[in-house]
Amino acid sequence: MLLRILAAADLPATGRFVPKAGWVSRAWVGDEYVVRLNNDRRFSDAYRHEAAVVDLLAGSEVPHARHVAHGDGPDGPWYVSERLPGRTLYEAWPAADSSTRQAIIESLGAALRALHRVPAPADLLPPWLASALAGKPWSAFHPPVVGAALQQVEAAQRVRGPDSRLLADVAEWVQERLALFATDRPALVHGDLHGSNLIVDQGRVTGLIDFAEALAQPADVELDTILRWCAKAREFPPTPDEQGLDETTLTEVPGWLHGAYPELFEREHLRERLNFYDMYGELTLYAHHPHPDERTAAQDRIARLLSGHNHLDELVW
Repeated sequence: MLLRILAAADLPATGRFVPKAGWVSRAWVGDEYVVRLNNDRRFSDAYRHEAAVVDLLAGSEVPHARHVAHGDGPDGPWYVSERLPGRTLYEAWPAADSSTRQAIIESLGAALRALHRVPAPADLLPPWLASALAGKPWSAFHPPVVGAALQQVEAAQRVRGPDSRLLADVAEWVQERLALFATDRPALVHGDLHGSNLIVDQGRVTGLIDFAEALAQPADVELDTILRWCAKAREFPPTPDEQGLDETTLTEVPGWLHGAYPELFEREHLRERLNFYDMYGELTLYAHHPHPDERTAAQDRIARLLSGHNHLDELVW
């Protein structure tokens, strides 16, 4: 498969490539290039979307892996990018000392500020998410789309056996908070930023990677994802067979990021905005997740969020 992709990309079939697994893809990491092969049909257009987003980054100050080629082959959709120096934050974090960790997060703040300044189409959405919002099956449940929040309330109300009283309260809760976003200008948001999607080397971020879920939304949607990762890091492993980082090693990350990118934290009513993004995610789980146990757990978290509590309670930022 690797040889077929290299040939299709008009690249030499030489050098050493190390295979790596992922959630929806296989990868081969070489000295100059990283080759990925999508093996989940639900995300068949992901690489086309990623290539378009990475092209938006050309000439910006956003550290990223240059797009080399992408296409569809007999083995599935494929994508080739340049190899960045370093390794993932997930791999580097456990052995890094506190000063190195702080330097990494401060450089992440600079990278995110640059990313959120990149012009992007206001309707930019990952193809799978656009299809889901149009009524097709949901293959993932994040990142949030502010304008689709009431749509998710309605979808939850159509679920067999819903808690109608709870969802009536949710509908009112959402309506009351939509005004918080009335004057927002959409920014280019990575949408899935956590330890496995950051490449770091010598105490700095050398690249944001995997833009398959990038979209145009308020910039603090990015903060929602990062704080969720800090609070629930074990739920963000690089592959289904591994475990995420220990949350106790990430307790200082929000404060370091705040110091490096204070504008991201200075939105009026920030906590309510972050709660809104969280509610969106829980609603999509409640409305669309195929497993009843997951829907029940989401229902419990919705009730807790209505009372003003969620994973943000555990963070200092």
